[in-house]
Amino acid sequence: MLGAEDPLYENSPRNLVLNKFDMFFTTIFTFEIMLKLIVFGLIFHPGAFCRSPANLLDILVVSVSLVSFFFSSGAISTVKILRVCRVLRPLRAINRAKGLKRVIQCTIVAIQTIGNIVVVTALLQFMFAVMGVQLFKGKLYICTDASKSTPDECRGSFINYKDGDIHRPTVEKRVFENSDFNFDNVAKAMLTLFAVSTFEGWPQMLYRSIDSHEEDRGPAYNYRKIVAVYYIVYLIIIAFFMVNIFVGFVIITFQSEGEREYEDCELDKNQRNCVAFAMAAKPTQSYIPQTTWQYKIWNVITSQPFEYAIFGLILMNTVTMAMSFHEQPDEYTKFMGYVNIVFSLLFAVECFLKLAAMGPKIFFRDAWNTFDFVLVWGSAIDILFSEDGGEESEDSFISISFFRLFRVARLVKLLNKSEGIRTLLWTFMKSLQALPYVVLLIVLLFFIYAVVGMQVFGKIKLDSDTEIHRNNNFQSFSAATLLLFRCATGEAWQDIMMSCVSKTSVRCEDVKDENGEFLPPELDPSTGLPATCGSDFAFIYFVSFFFVCSFLILNLFVAVIMDNFDYLTRDWSILGAHHLGEFIELWSQYDPEASGRIRHEEVVELMKQISPPLGWGPLCPIRVVCKRLMLMNMPLNDDGTVQFNATLFAVIRSSLGIKMEGNITTANEELRKIIKDIWKDCDDAILNELIPPIGGKHQQTVGKLYATILIQTHFRRYLKQKYRQRDELIKKKQLAAEALKQKKAAVIHAPVSAADITFEKVAKCEPINDVYSHVMDGNVVINKFPNSVGVPL
Repeated sequence: MLGAEDPLYENSPRNLVLNKFDMFFTTIFTFEIMLKLIVFGLIFHPGAFCRSPANLLDILVVSVSLVSFFFSSGAISTVKILRVCRVLRPLRAINRAKGLKRVIQCTIVAIQTIGNIVVVTALLQFMFAVMGVQLFKGKLYICTDASKSTPDECRGSFINYKDGDIHRPTVEKRVFENSDFNFDNVAKAMLTLFAVSTFEGWPQMLYRSIDSHEEDRGPAYNYRKIVAVYYIVYLIIIAFFMVNIFVGFVIITFQSEGEREYEDCELDKNQRNCVAFAMAAKPTQSYIPQTTWQYKIWNVITSQPFEYAIFGLILMNTVTMAMSFHEQPDEYTKFMGYVNIVFSLLFAVECFLKLAAMGPKIFFRDAWNTFDFVLVWGSAIDILFSEDGGEESEDSFISISFFRLFRVARLVKLLNKSEGIRTLLWTFMKSLQALPYVVLLIVLLFFIYAVVGMQVFGKIKLDSDTEIHRNNNFQSFSAATLLLFRCATGEAWQDIMMSCVSKTSVRCEDVKDENGEFLPPELDPSTGLPATCGSDFAFIYFVSFFFVCSFLILNLFVAVIMDNFDYLTRDWSILGAHHLGEFIELWSQYDPEASGRIRHEEVVELMKQISPPLGWGPLCPIRVVCKRLMLMNMPLNDDGTVQFNATLFAVIRSSLGIKMEGNITTANEELRKIIKDIWKDCDDAILNELIPPIGGKHQQTVGKLYATILIQTHFRRYLKQKYRQRDELIKKKQLAAEALKQKKAAVIHAPVSAADITFEKVAKCEPINDVYSHVMDGNVVINKFPNSVGVPL
């Protein structure tokens, strides 16, 4: 309602209706505050209503509205002040929007933290202002007639050729005027230097200072070139150095303040992001046709050569659309029309092939397919309602050829296959998701300043010779918002400010009465001239807006974006949330129906397809696989399947080492408590799926299964080694027996020695009970020892 008011006609029918609504809402808000005062009490006990700054702001806003009703017919200045104060009403939304409140708290803390930087910058600004006063005090005056250089000479009238046209002479009065931005005192010098630090209009200020001569004397060309050093040093120290330090501190402080909420949390930022991703992730469907002919078509349209072919067609179509130009020959236009028809037919064939392979239900489930379908039909309609199949006719009542330009957006889909670009796009989307409350804060700032500008500067007369004209004014909310957006970009904001200050050239807009006749302008009692509608409040208004908006609020965009791009400064071997999208994509190959379950054996294949740090890679040994699955230890269902979210959470937990030390049962309970503290609205079903409680239904885990498999593997390896040793021993026995037989055959006629007899018995595993043999003179002598013991092999 504040933005819908008419600043020119206070008693217009629209304003009268809005006043009724204002009274209605003020009454409701008054009863709301009275009820809260009764329930919470006033101020003398903990939790009282007036002990909250947000509640005090509500009281202030409602009180201003109530007081404005009693002074609605009082002094004009009083009414204007009260109307300006009503702009505080949107601030009541801060206490209702928790995210917006958090952003504002972070911003306030950031401002408090960088207080020292502000003080140092202000002192340097003051120092340069004092130097500027000494250098340029009273030396920036100029006569409107450039041929005159002193106040005594600058009198009377002169002929001026407007815009340099000798056929448009005008007679103008000579005026010896000062520059809007000057150094006549410290306050004006600081304002001038602030405008210079924003890089707006500083070259003109530099050249005028170089031409400055003496006090109360006009400029002399390049009279003091050395003063350029003053501006260069100022820009280097203030604009390039101190302002950027200020912006850097704002960004860093905003980020650190955002993390202050989790300073006692055992999970770092990256771990929290990954866990939040695992809790919110959902499996995606991967369609595979059941019929043979559909599968053949589907196999073609999903193949890599087909995708690259479509990629090439999109590029060529984009190039051909860029080849049109103004006043092109008719033959060229016809040729481009035929080219457009060819591309449209090719894209139509692609679209209908996909539609035939997938069916309407699956086809329109994908937003890209829907987009392609709309483009195909749009191209067909474009051809039907255009001449020669290409350019639209002048009397064509429909023109949608510009939709073809959106085919270029399909390149993003193909580029998404690159890991680096996929990560960049993911970060871009995360940044967009984090920006709404920052955008809401900027909208709130623009709304407040636009309404204030309407109330204070809405009656300024539109003049094409000033910066307040029909395209740049405060006479409506939309125009005021557009003007402020221009100021936020820094485009000639200082000229707009000087067109709103209190001076005789800033007149009031002519107002009509009920009969449509112009009312006489209000006169200034002190001068008898028409009163000015400008206000010196413009200095505070525009400087504060540019400072808060350009130096502070807009840099929150940079802070949020940098916060999401922090993985660029982190070790790439550390798992991050930007890696996890690949898991969802590959899961759909094993779970095309998105049931959220796959066999535990398929988890091994899945993880081997993914490269580190998320996966294990194709060369990971089976022993390492078992050990990692033991660490993951996700719950195992009775049918041998594992859950999607539980598996993804287990991958994150094992990779980042989240509560993996000590007793796993104790660690699970501690982690459950941490998650509940961070995400207080976390669904218990999801939490129980990720980390089953003690005594829950999921007592069997993948860790226990693969621990058993690993034990069995080691035991089997041990048995295999023992069997191999036994086989080697048997083989040695057989070799020894063969050697003995060969030796017997070789020495069958040789004298038999006691050693040979002993060796033979040993080889046959016969006991040597009482044998001791020695050879003497070729005869065998046998000694018997009753206590001898047989030695088996």
